[in-house]
Amino acid sequence: MKKPAYVAELQNRLGAPSSETVESLRLLKAFLRLAPDQRSEVIELVERLAVEPPVDPSLS
Repeated sequence: MKKPAYVAELQNRLGAPSSETVESLRLLKAFLRLAPDQRSEVIELVERLAVEPPVDPSLS
């Protein structure tokens, strides 16, 4: 359970997180909910997309 006073104190000390930080945490949380074999598939897909240049549909 989140305690409002604790959250407010943290926010005062650290500042509000950026929207990118919040979205990254949401994605991490969703990733951790996946089964281990699904995580492997996601990692492989991301690695493949990072290495292969994007395909320009206008060149097809």
